[in-house]
Amino acid sequence: MADNVDTQLFLNVDRLKQLRIEHRDLDDVIDRLSGDPCVDQLELRRLKKRKLMLKDQISRMESSMIPDLNA
Repeated sequence: MADNVDTQLFLNVDRLKQLRIEHRDLDDVIDRLSGDPCVDQLELRRLKKRKLMLKDQISRMESSMIPDLNA
């Protein structure tokens, strides 16, 4: 049972790292594109929405990894 919990925790931490990297990469792309007057504004909005969804997903995962003190 403990081994299964450790495996799940490792997978969650690994997934969290991947999400943070994707969020950071999107931030870089959005910063670069924001300075370009010829950029497709719809695409820019889609990237910003994706970045926000990633931020929310990261927050949920981080919250779920915090142990419940009442347990």
